[in-house]
Amino acid sequence: MTAEPAITLSTFGSDMTVAVIGASGGIGHALAERLSASERVARVFACSRSGRGPRHAKIVQRPLDLEDEASIAAVAASLERPLDLAIVATGVLHDRALAPEKSWRALDGAALERAFRINAVGPALVAKHFLPLLARDRKAAFAALSARVGSIEDNRLGGWHAYRASKAALNMLIRTLAVELARRRPRALCVALHPGTVDTALSAPFQDGVPAERRFPPRVAAAHLLAVLDRLEAADSGRLFAWDGAPIAF
Repeated sequence: MTAEPAITLSTFGSDMTVAVIGASGGIGHALAERLSASERVARVFACSRSGRGPRHAKIVQRPLDLEDEASIAAVAASLERPLDLAIVATGVLHDRALAPEKSWRALDGAALERAFRINAVGPALVAKHFLPLLARDRKAAFAALSARVGSIEDNRLGGWHAYRASKAALNMLIRTLAVELARRRPRALCVALHPGTVDTALSAPFQDGVPAERRFPPRVAAAHLLAVLDRLEAADSGRLFAWDGAPIAF
């Protein structure tokens, strides 16, 4: 297995205030746990619809429904400011109403709309309300989990139309948000992150062809993502990065 990186968050300020959206999911839960264990973090707002995020003295639970902008706005208004880091760790690939398409014959309007609502629209609305909370006088970051399969340039296999297209839309939103953020918060960054294949419910049906050393427990995936964010600078804003820090073309 790939070595688990140390988490220092040394390029951020001390007494960090952070928010994890999707803290009840596998990666989001691990991110909230990892952040709450850091000496540099003072408060973690664990936001989820279910409220089943991790429990820790530093963690404050906040109910947030990604498909309800009023819910997102209410949580943003309740947070301590400024934020040093906000991570949207949400996404849908399959559920009772959605399955990855193998052919254009499987395309369904309702399924496409659901994928875009969760994978692109929801994170965009979080950005709308959370980007104004980012610190002005030091490094701050907004990140959303994307996927390598959302890269248009990297698409050689086809299929998975709704997931690919909704993640590609997220990537474009991140790029566009980053342009505006640079004018308002020159030291901040807005990026998309590809966590790799993580042992969660999202990837469980699709892990057979993935080597064991490239399947990460959520705890390790969270460490990789935080290590990448620690290395990135404002000049990296608006891009998609893999779990190992390598840039991925949109």
